[in-house]
Amino acid sequence: MTKPELKLYLAAPRGFCAGVDRAIKIVEMALQKWGAPVFVRHEIVHNKFVVDGLRAQGAIFVQELDECPDDRPVIFSAHGVPKSVPSAAQARNMIYVDATCPLVSKVHIEAERHSENGLQMIMIGHAGHPETIGTMGQLPDGEVLLVESEADVEAVAVRDPDRLAYITQTTLSVDDTAGVVAALQRRFPNIAGPHKEDICYATTNRQEAVKAIAPLCDALLVVGAPNSSNSKRLVEVAARAGCSYAQLVQRAKDIDWRALDGIKTIGITAGASAPDVLIQEVIDAFSEHYAVTIETVETAKENVSFKVPRILREVGAPAHD
Repeated sequence: MTKPELKLYLAAPRGFCAGVDRAIKIVEMALQKWGAPVFVRHEIVHNKFVVDGLRAQGAIFVQELDECPDDRPVIFSAHGVPKSVPSAAQARNMIYVDATCPLVSKVHIEAERHSENGLQMIMIGHAGHPETIGTMGQLPDGEVLLVESEADVEAVAVRDPDRLAYITQTTLSVDDTAGVVAALQRRFPNIAGPHKEDICYATTNRQEAVKAIAPLCDALLVVGAPNSSNSKRLVEVAARAGCSYAQLVQRAKDIDWRALDGIKTIGITAGASAPDVLIQEVIDAFSEHYAVTIETVETAKENVSFKVPRILREVGAPAHD
């Protein structure tokens, strides 16, 4: 039986970003340096396949620091942690390695700088997301107010409307955030913003690539985890850019083939914490069902890389890097 033809548009950039790459490398290098087990507070990145792979190598994932013994190394996830976490690790003389993405750390530093200048912070982000919790936890309670939407901006109660600055979660939708920023600037004309946009290059680039392919596609799949903020945003961006069926899938087995019946074109992308092997698995699944022609649509080139912390690069370096 002849397979139906299918044009597959592959978004580029897609998948792993430099911060995720670095965080995974940190866990692997810690296991090489100290042996198993190495403890990791929260999922190092939001991807079950990645987490399961590291668990198989001897990483133990926990929710809180008090689940870790004093005498084994602990790693903090790429999303960042409140200041109280490294303080507690130091108080227990633990070896710890901070795998916070440097672009998230940049937002933390920004928040502290504004606070030192007497400004109250407004953070645009998702309540309960580890990155939001980590960023808000850089400053004392009440110093960072969270808004998720334009409606929240209208309702937020601030200390002094002329002494404010805003920061954002790094994995938000560029377009949605622009609306919230505009609402903040309307209500608080003197609000200070970041020198350079907080939404990270990888989030922006993956959204731009989706905008480029979405209008060409009958359907678009985003390979990523359901708890991955940047992956969920890609689904929303695809729908808004004109793709009538956009879906998040963790693995090839999650593809809803009935929903795709009759399609002639498909777009494939992946969130920043999805490894290449899972993207390839999805492409291979389509090749089993269709006679696939692949076209890569590249909207940006990425050559960013981040160094791992010094403690992993040097023998006998200080434990608290």
